[in-house]
Amino acid sequence: MLTIDVFTSDYKPIAATAPGWDTGVPATWPASTATLVHGRREAVLVDALITVAEARRLTGFIRATGKTLTTVYVTHGHADHFLGLPVVLEAFPEAAAVALPEVVPHAEVQLTAPVLAYWESLFPGALPAGPVAPRALAGEVIDLEGHELRPVRVGQSDTDPSSVLHVPDLDAVVGGDVAYNGIHMWLAQTDSRARERWLGALDTLAALRPARLVAGHQPPGADEEDAAGIIDASRRYLTDFEAAVQAGGSAADVVRAMNVAHGGRGNPYTLHVSAAAQFAQTA
Repeated sequence: MLTIDVFTSDYKPIAATAPGWDTGVPATWPASTATLVHGRREAVLVDALITVAEARRLTGFIRATGKTLTTVYVTHGHADHFLGLPVVLEAFPEAAAVALPEVVPHAEVQLTAPVLAYWESLFPGALPAGPVAPRALAGEVIDLEGHELRPVRVGQSDTDPSSVLHVPDLDAVVGGDVAYNGIHMWLAQTDSRARERWLGALDTLAALRPARLVAGHQPPGADEEDAAGIIDASRRYLTDFEAAVQAGGSAADVVRAMNVAHGGRGNPYTLHVSAAAQFAQTA
């Protein structure tokens, strides 16, 4: 018998600004999840957050289950999903941090000096020392007490390559950043073609027909049981954003259009950065 428990780290202040952003309003990083899939004795963690403080809280969350952590699976190479690994691995030194082979080089790029400097600028003094990347997963599945956890390649999400982790025994998917739940989607590193590929990734996710979907970014207490609704809402966000960009105008016009259609989503700072990036690409 498997169980899924989700640790959610709430919105975090960041030292950043964006064109058109009201500097009187603190910028934040979106609420993020780390998901524990566990059996009677052992557990697998999906993603490991970014700051020391939240990774320490995460290790306490894992310890409270009384389970032995065997594996940390990293869904994709964005550092906010794995810079917390040193803290987690110090607490659970027998655990192995793994990702799909094609994800590993992208994660390693995040550990180069210029990219780490960017993350440090957002979270000054808050990141773990001695950052490490996951190593390549051997084989196609992760075994958890005889149950198969299946990494699924999806290609594009807010970065490419990306993956999700399918837990067939629970009819569940831990979705990384493929679908967002109630939070503005990070589109700053996408163009029209990437967003089209992302729609294809959502089709791949939908084909798994999960009853439960844990998004990498969702607010505390988010409903994970309406998986189809989460996927459809992510599709609408991508298509509405694309329409707003194609309508021309400015980043501010995109922000206004998206706030009309999706203003209830959390972390509006993400929307401002994403909109500004589209016009920087064509300037």
